[in-house]
Amino acid sequence: MNATSSTATPPDSEKPVKKHFKVTRFIMEAGVKLGMHSIPIATACTIYQKFFSETCMNDYDPYLVAMSAIYLAGKVEEQHLRTRDIINVCHRYLNPGTEPLEVDGKFWELRDSIVQCELLMLRLLNFRVSFQHPHKYLLHYLMSLKNWMNRHSWDRTPIAKASWALLRDSYHSDICLRYEAQHIAVAVLYFALQCYGVDVPSNESSETPWWQATFSVPFYHSVFYRFLVKTLQRSLSTISSTI
Repeated sequence: MNATSSTATPPDSEKPVKKHFKVTRFIMEAGVKLGMHSIPIATACTIYQKFFSETCMNDYDPYLVAMSAIYLAGKVEEQHLRTRDIINVCHRYLNPGTEPLEVDGKFWELRDSIVQCELLMLRLLNFRVSFQHPHKYLLHYLMSLKNWMNRHSWDRTPIAKASWALLRDSYHSDICLRYEAQHIAVAVLYFALQCYGVDVPSNESSETPWWQATFSVPFYHSVFYRFLVKTLQRSLSTISSTI
């Protein structure tokens, strides 16, 4: 199952992590152009990551899978998208400077490929394509922490903005499949605080870490460490290889 030559990318020897980074970035940018909200985009990335956790990348065109994931995520999250819009946005992304595809044989061939790939994904994933995302947890944690911390410290550092950016970037990898949603939410918040050197009040004198005392999340520091190291390693190696 392959997309047409005008949209599909030629096979390459890129490492899977680097390739998945590029394709999930494609999902995010195409999703923004399609007007998708953050949850449907996160669902599309998760469907894509879960599909390739069950299959081999060499067997399928990752960009076709990504387009089908966008299409399916729109249905799952009730933000329905027209296949024509998905095809045109993705075609322009992969072929900059070109005109939208005409509604001809090539267009219908690609549309059929997207629909058939969607059915394959549903069967392969046993129709389990609804996921619990960290977004609602992060929103709750940010509001709770804001009320607890010194207002001046909170206002002068973009903790919330950094946390949301880190959460978005975490979908470039399969972290969404490996950790519980509330753990990811606490981890990105913890990472944002560390990046800006912000200390949570009374944390050092407390018997339990702030994330457990405030959010009742029994998450151990070693798990934080593994999460952060894994995220940094993947992000830095991918970014350095694309410069």
